Amino acid sequence: MYRAITFLSALIVACLVTALTIAQEPPEFPGPEKEHQWLQQFAGEWTTTSKGSIGPDQPPMECSGTIKSRMIGEFWVVNEMKSTIQGDSMQGLQTIGYDASKKKYVGTWVDSMMNHMWIYEGTVDESGSKLTLEAEGPNFMAPGKLTKFRDAYEFKTPDHIIVTSSMLGEDGKWITFMTGDSVRKPITGSDSE
Repeated sequence: MYRAITFLSALIVACLVTALTIAQEPPEFPGPEKEHQWLQQFAGEWTTTSKGSIGPDQPPMECSGTIKSRMIGEFWVVNEMKSTIQGDSMQGLQTIGYDASKKKYVGTWVDSMMNHMWIYEGTVDESGSKLTLEAEGPNFMAPGKLTKFRDAYEFKTPDHIIVTSSMLGEDGKWITFMTGDSVRKPITGSDSE
């Protein structure tokens, strides 16, 4: 009988502890930090133009297109790009967020021209206007090899971004292979509906 009472008491205590645990508020997740808020300036629609070259002996290529940027909650921006490069269509999808544990911006890039997923890490400069992201990817000047790439997004104004893409050459020097402009499209009455 003593065992039955002890067992019953233990069972009641276990049920009470479980009920109290379930009744507690779920843990509160950390809110966005100033670095997440910085990403909100990308949100909107942009018209893009750029010029680039994939080698010193190659003619420059021109590219034009659009980017639709939207926030996922308060932590991530998604940039959807559609463009034309020398008459060929291309689509790209970029995500950028901030990893508070790494104290770095992080992101990804995939597009319709290659099967490589770019994985970024980077920082915003002291002026607060320029985000620089670095990734490793296929070296188009030395097929079969990987190299480091650097993409910089500098907000000249809230409606104008200068984009610069560079790669690390075999001599250890950064080579700028693309520069471009993104200009925010004006919001029209039909956009706000």
